[in-house]
Amino acid sequence: MSLEDSPRLKIAVLCRGFLYRAGGAENYTISMVQKLSERHEVHVFTQHLDHSYPGIKYHLLRPCVKRPSWIDLLCFSIRTWFATRNGFDVVHSHENIWHGSIQTVHVRPVKVGLFHGRKGWRLYLRFFQAATSPRIWTYLLMERIRFRVSPGKVVIACSDSLRTEIEKAYPTLKGKVCLLAPGVHLPTLYNNQEKSEFRNELHLSSAEFVLLFVANDYEKKGLRPLLKALQTLPSNITMLVVGNSAHIAKYSELVRQLGVTHQVHFIGSVDAVDRYYNVADALIHPTTEDSFSMVTLEALAHGLPVIVSGPAFCGISSSLKDQVNALILQDPRDPTEIAYCVNRLLTDRVLRMELGESGRNFAAKYGWDEIARKQEVIYFRAIKATQSSNLNH
Repeated sequence: MSLEDSPRLKIAVLCRGFLYRAGGAENYTISMVQKLSERHEVHVFTQHLDHSYPGIKYHLLRPCVKRPSWIDLLCFSIRTWFATRNGFDVVHSHENIWHGSIQTVHVRPVKVGLFHGRKGWRLYLRFFQAATSPRIWTYLLMERIRFRVSPGKVVIACSDSLRTEIEKAYPTLKGKVCLLAPGVHLPTLYNNQEKSEFRNELHLSSAEFVLLFVANDYEKKGLRPLLKALQTLPSNITMLVVGNSAHIAKYSELVRQLGVTHQVHFIGSVDAVDRYYNVADALIHPTTEDSFSMVTLEALAHGLPVIVSGPAFCGISSSLKDQVNALILQDPRDPTEIAYCVNRLLTDRVLRMELGESGRNFAAKYGWDEIARKQEVIYFRAIKATQSSNLNH
């Protein structure tokens, strides 16, 4: 039976923040849900909603408490468990909660974040912290149940590096974690006139080389070493910082201390990042922790040359080739290396063009139509495995 002939499913999707501004994981979920809703009945259970799409049914569950967040997560888990126990063919969770036959993992496991790379007294200290903290204990317990092997349950990682981390932390899942990377919509690119008009709106001249930095967590995504690198770069480089407005005050002070105020423009949160991809000359993403990096994939889709952290820090980089479809940083914490890569793009127009063209071709392989079809295959296999297990019992 082909997917076109397969039955229409009733799918529950669990995601606490169904917001474009929330980040890459949320954008992944939103895009996937939109595609799936074209062929299936999709119900979204969320706490924060800023989205409307024909055919999707939304269930807004207001947060139980504002703080602490772990109690609110526990509350969300219980409420969605009661709401989805019956009547759904698939319950698909994008959160670290214990229930859901399909579990998509967007960030490294809590267990890895706590214990990975720690030895001796540092490791014992983490064990003590986990044992004495209700917050950590709750996260670990829910994760352990989340990753427990059972018929019909499927764990999905959004990058190969993340899949490796999951299987290392939970050996019973070795060889059983599916890989399903995010997709991207290949956009129509701005022509020169459109690009020039938006640059004028931003008070940017055609002589400026515009670097784009997009992130909600400025520290983790590498803005600090990037600003330090900017000190040594030519003054015609201008950087647009798009993302979480809460960090602007802190980093504005850092920009002032470094003496690069005239080169940095803080845009804050925006509803549509596409416009900024279209007016930039390059994207830079010196992240120290990214399970995949939707930002990088979106920039590649817009034909931007990209500077991005290597596979040890960023999941998408395991699929990229240095100097072919991106410039890859070995150490994103090193301002000197960052400055070197930026200067290469600034001075080598041919390299910029080649990276942009090759990057767009790379992104074209990640269309949402194909990603959604792979997700459907996972659903039907999971349903079949559950039915088979029930018959055997």
